[in-house]
This record gives sequence, structure tokens and C-alpha cells, in this order.
Amino acid sequence: MTFGRRLLVLFAAAAVLVAAGAWTVLRAGDASRGGDRADDGPPARAGVVTLGPHADGAQLVFRSMTWGPRRDHLAAVPLAGPRTTRTVAVPACLRFHAAAGTGICLQAVHGLLEDTYRAVVLDADLHERRGYDLAGIPTRARVSPSGHLVAWTVFVGGDSYAGTDFSTRTTILDTRTWTLQDDLETYAVTLDGKPYRAADTNIWGVTFADDEHFYATLATGGQTHLVAGDTGRHTLTTLHDNVECPSLSPDGRHIAYKKRVPGLSDDAPWRLYVLDLATMAETATTEERTIDDQALWLDDRTLAYALPGDDGSDLWTVPADGTGTPALLAAAALSPAVVR
Repeated sequence: MTFGRRLLVLFAAAAVLVAAGAWTVLRAGDASRGGDRADDGPPARAGVVTLGPHADGAQLVFRSMTWGPRRDHLAAVPLAGPRTTRTVAVPACLRFHAAAGTGICLQAVHGLLEDTYRAVVLDADLHERRGYDLAGIPTRARVSPSGHLVAWTVFVGGDSYAGTDFSTRTTILDTRTWTLQDDLETYAVTLDGKPYRAADTNIWGVTFADDEHFYATLATGGQTHLVAGDTGRHTLTTLHDNVECPSLSPDGRHIAYKKRVPGLSDDAPWRLYVLDLATMAETATTEERTIDDQALWLDDRTLAYALPGDDGSDLWTVPADGTGTPALLAAAALSPAVVR
């Protein structure tokens, strides 16, 4: 091949690369324009998202997973119309939850060599009230019904609940006084009616009943337990076995959770169950796919949860009483909260 032909081939290849880059930028731009829809994502527009009351009814606020410049930003849709055009706004969150005008956003801070992570408490207009450095990768977040307490869990060792080689740290913050209970592993544990202490204890997945009482998962000795926690007394008491990532219903009567079912693959071990706190009777939902999420109650009868999707995660719903069939709630979405 002559020098001139080589040069021509080089210019042609460069033109292809430039065209491909421009096409990618244009697609990202299309995905970000208000009212436009990316070819592979739900309809979206830039706008104002709030955590306060809405005149047009309850809103579903979540982390938008649509590819483009607004990926990971918070998005809102009417709860009654979750597949309508979503409104997308800053900030970006890896995990999110909200109640009573308070939000908690666990976010990544991208550095030159590695990412670090922060917990940001948001007001109803998504403005930062306080920020805290995190010791690991964000995994769970919850706000108490009053908005006064927030909780988060991070992985400080490992990055998955599927195995046993991981370590978590769970924190509760009082937004009235900014008092931080940095590690719930300092709480006194009662296991099966007896005081218990072990080096392998892990606690994660707080769900609040009120500003003093909560539920969470305690893992030790290769087993997981549902625990009732008291923020004033700093105590944890086991109630039921084989419970992970509990979520308390709005009426306080039931807990949804992921349960390890014998015989399932180690890579997909969980099914979505509901526990009646009065009788301790378990009900399996009709969702037969593995659930690695802390489910959200849309109301006292319906659960929402994340499953893998084309953009990383989709939100699905299923009745909590073991009837019905799973249904897609919102594509390209994760970490939801209902704002009323």
C-alpha cells in the first residue's frame, strides 16, 4: 500500500470515529431535552422535583437509570401514572428515600483515582441540609415517617449480600439535633431471649416504625434475623429468622423482606415474602424471581421492588397478600419513595 493510500485510510477511519462520537453525544442530548424521549428510555423532561405535598396527588420519586447525562438523577412521576413523562432534577443519588419533606441521598463523588461516597440530607426542595462522608459503598437508605430520622447502610467490606464475605455499617441520624449513631453494632443484642455478642455481627436495612422504634436485619453465625430496635435504649431484639432487608407497611402490621429459600442457586437465593407481625405467619408473594432489594410499600397492599433491566434496574409491583401477578411499575428506575 502506497503512503498516499495509507493516509487516505487513516483519514477515513478518523472520520468514522468522529461521526460515532457525534452520534453518541447527540443521543445523550436527545435524552436530556425536556419533553424528548431517548430511543431506549422512558419519556423525560427537566423540571422541578419536590418532596413536599403535591396538589395533584402522591408522587413516586426515584433514581432515574436512563442512559444519558441525567442518569442517576432524581425523577418523579404521579403514583397514579408511573409511566407518564418523568420529571428529572438534581441531585444524583445511588440510593434514595424520603418521607415528610426529608430526603436521604447516598451519592458517589467521582475522583481521579477512585470514587468516594457521601450521605446528603435533603430538604423538601432537594437542597442539601447536611452531608456526611461514608465509609463504604451505599446499599440501603430509609427515612422515618416523621422525617426526623434517617438511616443508611454501606458495605465496608465486600459489595454483595449474596455470600458471607462482607461487612456492613449502619448509621441512624436525628435531623432535629444532628446526633449521629454511627454504628448500630454498638447496640446491645438479645438473641432468642438471651444477651448476645459476637465479632461477626452485621446489621443492615433499617425500616422505621416511628422516631424511637425500627426493624432491621442482624446477621451472625451464618444466619440472619429480624430485629426490633430502640434508638433511645440502644437495643436490638431478635423476632424472626431468615429475614433480610425488612420493610414495614404503612399501617405497621406487616414486614416485607427477602428470604433465602433452600434449593435455590447461591447467585439467586432470595424470594419476596411478607410477615404478619401479630401472628408471625409468612406469606410468599407471587414474584418468583430473586429479589436483592429493600422493597417499598406503595400502600398497605402493594409492594414495589427493583429487578435487573435493560438500563440496569426496573421497578416492579406485586400484591403483598400472595395473590395476583407481578407487573412493571417503571422502567429504568431504582430506589423509590412515595411522596404524599
